[in-house]
Amino acid sequence: MAKRMNYYEIAPEAMKLMIETEKYINKSSINKKLGELLKVRASQINGCAYCINVHTADAKKLGETEQRLYCLNAWRDCVFYSEEEKAALELTEHITQIADKRVPDELYEKVRKYFTEKEYIDLVIIINQINSWNRISIAMGNVAE
Repeated sequence: MAKRMNYYEIAPEAMKLMIETEKYINKSSINKKLGELLKVRASQINGCAYCINVHTADAKKLGETEQRLYCLNAWRDCVFYSEEEKAALELTEHITQIADKRVPDELYEKVRKYFTEKEYIDLVIIINQINSWNRISIAMGNVAE
């Protein structure tokens, strides 16, 4: 698949809104490595090779290990993710597949054991943002290079 158009040039106002959300995310108190793990996991679920490529590279720059990146799609069976990370990864999966999984009260309570109300909101924003980027990237024909 080839990139279909220069959407930054054609719809700069829309892309500016996406970039403004990125600025908000970058200022949040959510650990940056965790944020990258969430972005990779959502991108795996959505099948966005472009975003998987970008965010695994970003995670490695932040010091994330190859082992944790390679095993991310099997995080439940790994001892090298913390309970806090597992709660955030589970939230990522539920939000990414919201039509089927919803976000049950039990999951909300599990996540809130580790994250404040503000951090919960920030997690939701991070997860929604990567899901939006995945959909834009796939619809526009971006490929991993």
